[in-house]
Amino acid sequence: MSLPAIGRRLARALLGWSVVWSLAVAGAVWLAAREETLELLDDTLLSSAHVLATLLADGNAATPPPEGLARPPQASGPAGVVADPGAGRFAWQVVGPGARLQMRSVAAPMQPWVAPSGYSSLDTWRVYGLPLDASGRMLYVGQTQAERVEAQADVALSAALAALAIGLLGHVWLRARVRHELAPLNRLSRRLAQHDPLQAGAGLGVAERAELQPVQTAIDDLARRLARRIGHERAFTAHAAHALRTPLAGIDAQLAVALREAPAPLQPRLQRVREAAARLQRVVAALLALFRSGAELHLQPVELAALLARLPADGLAVEVPPEATLVADPDLLTAALVNLLDNAVRHGARRVRLSLPAAGRVRLDDDGPGVDAPRREALQQALDAQTYEGHTGLGLMLADMVARAHGGRLQLLPVPQGFAVELSLQAPAG
Repeated sequence: MSLPAIGRRLARALLGWSVVWSLAVAGAVWLAAREETLELLDDTLLSSAHVLATLLADGNAATPPPEGLARPPQASGPAGVVADPGAGRFAWQVVGPGARLQMRSVAAPMQPWVAPSGYSSLDTWRVYGLPLDASGRMLYVGQTQAERVEAQADVALSAALAALAIGLLGHVWLRARVRHELAPLNRLSRRLAQHDPLQAGAGLGVAERAELQPVQTAIDDLARRLARRIGHERAFTAHAAHALRTPLAGIDAQLAVALREAPAPLQPRLQRVREAAARLQRVVAALLALFRSGAELHLQPVELAALLARLPADGLAVEVPPEATLVADPDLLTAALVNLLDNAVRHGARRVRLSLPAAGRVRLDDDGPGVDAPRREALQQALDAQTYEGHTGLGLMLADMVARAHGGRLQLLPVPQGFAVELSLQAPAG
């Protein structure tokens, strides 16, 4: 996983938690606002009861009652109804001994409230009872439960929406801040994509942020160690190939002389020895070409017919389309084709057909015995994972390495008969 991908995953987790936190805060504010609203409404009932009790205590028969109050008629009948400016919000009743309704507001019910002093819940009402005198008269101030629920919802919803809005603003700010903090990491990733530790003086230099300096230092140290190791391996391989090529050429020359001078019965055996030496020469040449080129490709148009005419076929009939041209590194392409043709010969093929199914691709089909599907799939998995040792032969390994040096890969194609490979010398489109 790349550095920007790790940063984006952390950022998504942080932003996700910020959203959860905002919702949790909004929920907590909702609950707290509901509870505070209930307490406030109860306090309002209490305050209203004390104000009304004071007004009732100050009223007398000679003085008209204060606004909002009225006395009941002297004759027996329904209790006096008082015009209440606050109707629709609160209601009140004055209940005498024997639960007789003496006075009520417009919004109060006709049925008298009977409850002890203090707060009580009666059906659809929340009331506060306050004794008026020693005779047992009670003043009740009440509010419907529906109005209380509506008030709770309004207050709680407003508070929760405000908290959620603040949380969302914080989320937006946090996203912008995270994007700003991840920008140096994205730039570092782009620099790493173009970084070549094998170039002289290659290094990432000073980090944009102090927090990234240990990462860049560790990457530079790792790149230097890898460059040294790759350099040593390339130097060893090149020296070994050069050291082997000269004596092999001498062996081939001596075998040619011995083949001319040897008696007829020994010539077939000497010919097989010479063929084995020639094959070893081709392998060494392929190794030399592969490690000579390294990551530096010398791409140019290559005519396959002219190239194959210079390759030893060892009795193998090779069919090439006329004027077939491919853009590739000629040395590396030669190394790959030499080993693929040698593979075909060693496995019993007598004819190989080359084709260009698409730009940057070479396909080889031979008439050998081929391999079964499980074996072909196992070989392909080893090539895809580049776990060559113990799974693929030298020919397929070198061909795949050449393809990867060009940005492609080697594919083993399913065919009803023989063996087919496709050498992709460029990355697939898209």
